[in-house]
Amino acid sequence: MGKTLKYGIIGCGGIAEGKHMPAIQNLKDVEMVGFCDIIKEKAEKANKTFAAGKGKVYTDYRELLKEDLDAVCVLTPNSSHSEISVAALEADKHVMCEKPMAKNYKEALAMIAARDKSGKLLTIGYQNRYRPDSLFLKAECDKGTLGEIYFAKATAIRRRAVPTWGVFLDEEKQGGGPLIDIGTHALDLTLFMMDNYTPDYAVGTVYHKLNNDKDTGNAWGDWDPAKFTVEDSAFGFIVMKNKATIILQSSWALNTTAVREAVTTLCGTKAGADMVHGELTINGVQNGRQYVLKPDLNAGGVAFYGAAVQKDIDIEARTFAQAIRGQGKLYVLPEQAAAVTKILEGIYISAKTGQPYYFKD
Repeated sequence: MGKTLKYGIIGCGGIAEGKHMPAIQNLKDVEMVGFCDIIKEKAEKANKTFAAGKGKVYTDYRELLKEDLDAVCVLTPNSSHSEISVAALEADKHVMCEKPMAKNYKEALAMIAARDKSGKLLTIGYQNRYRPDSLFLKAECDKGTLGEIYFAKATAIRRRAVPTWGVFLDEEKQGGGPLIDIGTHALDLTLFMMDNYTPDYAVGTVYHKLNNDKDTGNAWGDWDPAKFTVEDSAFGFIVMKNKATIILQSSWALNTTAVREAVTTLCGTKAGADMVHGELTINGVQNGRQYVLKPDLNAGGVAFYGAAVQKDIDIEARTFAQAIRGQGKLYVLPEQAAAVTKILEGIYISAKTGQPYYFKD
């Protein structure tokens, strides 16, 4: 396998503890040697839990970037994704940045420019692409099973699941609420399946209808209305350059039982596909009869690492490590992630102005 890759972790909060660090720890050829967080205790805890206390602890990411590292994971609030990723690339490190790529398209482009100048790898944490249903559907889309996909729905709907910790409710640090947090996953999946990244215009609506509720029934306890500065739900109507249409739906709090998160519905000229609660169906017509195909996704069929179904976060972590070693390619390209950010920004601008937002390039 060659030398062991050395990683630095920048941001040791929930997404680091729950996703990235456990997945990296499962890799035999990678070790985490540096942990950075503006709250020192969080970095110290991560070091103890995931490096047996053998790593170094930092409160300034610039100091961590001075170390001899192969790669860093940028797991901070959205507002600092671009700044830290650019600095890491300029410091000659490969970068895994958590989604969304950036708060806005300009910041995303700065990351790509830094990638190009450095020659290092840059990828974004859209782990839902690695789910069994996503892998199966992408293979079908690439084979042309669905034909031309001209209508889609990107859905990330929660009924009452507002994250009340960290900075999720802080518009300045996050750039938005459910649209940029979970809607980004649904849109990424949809664009990826369609292989279509050139939007023409978007119309958006953003709501703050339930922010002031006090008896909330929220999954993680009542939120503080004074701190809930982001939207509780947001919706977008997107027309691509080739006139394909995408409807994007996102919410943390919405009076509905039609709950789906990070899924897509695709309608093509030959067939269609629906993701619902971890299940995938493909529908079409054969021999004059309508059919619905429901693949068994419980075992086999994973194109990456053998027959057993693996966790999406583990596949994501290994894919990045193998790309660093030159043993494979990145599965999430920054150009793709930048298009997601571009569209989300357009939806927010449209909602603010009350007018369609036309993309300039």
